[in-house]
Amino acid sequence: MKFIFLLGVFILPALVSAYKEIDMNLLQCLICRTTIEEMDNVMAKIDPSRSIDVGNYRLDAQGNILKKSVPMRKSEVHISEVLDNICNKLDDYVRARYKSNGRLILMPLEIDGQMNPEIGDVDIIQDGDLNRSLKYYCQELVDEYEEPIIKGFQKGGTDVINEICTKVTNVCDDELPPEDGDEESSEADRDEL
Repeated sequence: MKFIFLLGVFILPALVSAYKEIDMNLLQCLICRTTIEEMDNVMAKIDPSRSIDVGNYRLDAQGNILKKSVPMRKSEVHISEVLDNICNKLDDYVRARYKSNGRLILMPLEIDGQMNPEIGDVDIIQDGDLNRSLKYYCQELVDEYEEPIIKGFQKGGTDVINEICTKVTNVCDDELPPEDGDEESSEADRDEL
């Protein structure tokens, strides 16, 4: 009886206060940004000199084949193939909150085959679906916005994440700071921790 009383008075309130409700809009924004960042990483690994022939392979009046060559990074077919498999990468991510400020993040468990060094700085959020919903939301995003995502990567640019997640899909309300600001804010977050 004392155990149940102690459980009800001390332990249960601590667990309830430790678990904060997840804002679904913020979660979907984080999933969008993570998905596009993963896409950008995959596309950046492609050799810029690689190209692919596209066209309808019809003959013109002189008997020449009408086709053109485009960089593989800009190929709609290649981008679509990468996009079809990108959500599988979210299997390696977890929801977490920074211990210092409670900010929600999506965090990869491993980076380059090593345990993520920030794992001690966060509280991992356990949920009933073992974070499978991250992949589900990613698939939903990709299915709904496949064409604009492909167009965004074909267009290129340095700010693909903000372009797609904030301006095209309207999943995120605010833009990420420029690349230079990211490093400074990351260092500031680490200093806080």
